Amino acid sequence: MSALVCVARIGAAHGVRGAVKLWTFTEDPFAVRHYGPLLSKDGKRQFEVATAREARDHLVATFKGVTTREEAERLNGIELYVAREKLPATDDDEYYHTDLIGLAAVTTDGDVLGRVLAIHNFGAGDIIEIAPPKGTTLLLPFTNAVVPEVDLKGGRVVIALPQEIEGEDRGEVPSESRPRLVRKAHGRGIHNHRPWFWLSWLQ
Repeated sequence: MSALVCVARIGAAHGVRGAVKLWTFTEDPFAVRHYGPLLSKDGKRQFEVATAREARDHLVATFKGVTTREEAERLNGIELYVAREKLPATDDDEYYHTDLIGLAAVTTDGDVLGRVLAIHNFGAGDIIEIAPPKGTTLLLPFTNAVVPEVDLKGGRVVIALPQEIEGEDRGEVPSESRPRLVRKAHGRGIHNHRPWFWLSWLQ
């Protein structure tokens, strides 16, 4: 089976006719209707959105074949996935998070830093989290300056370690090979129907 990408999560039942609260991880919340049947994490169950309307911070949706509140309640907490190949192609310097997770991270000198664990966004731009062989994870800004190369075919990202770093313990001398948290504002708009939670730009 091809890699699956999470695009939504089913919440609590809404009303008595099978509707549920639906949290989507796409820039356009209604994009989940364009991917065809959505899959459970194990790929064994399929869900097709029948109707959807916008609520305060989520959608209220119904799925084909789900018509009662009791049936809807049994869906609470299920994450919905699509196959990676169903997602739109990316442009240059544009990546889905799922393509970055697990890549080897090396310095510009070729020293091993670890592997990409996650991509976060705390409001000031994308942050790449790297898990080293030992010790705590590294959080670095996902920009061209800090990540000058992303080699998907080669399975690695190249990290240019920042000269100035910040850490939780300001009294501790930072390691030259393992910088601590650095955040820099960056970013630009994301196109419709692209899963924003899984898509990052380098700039």
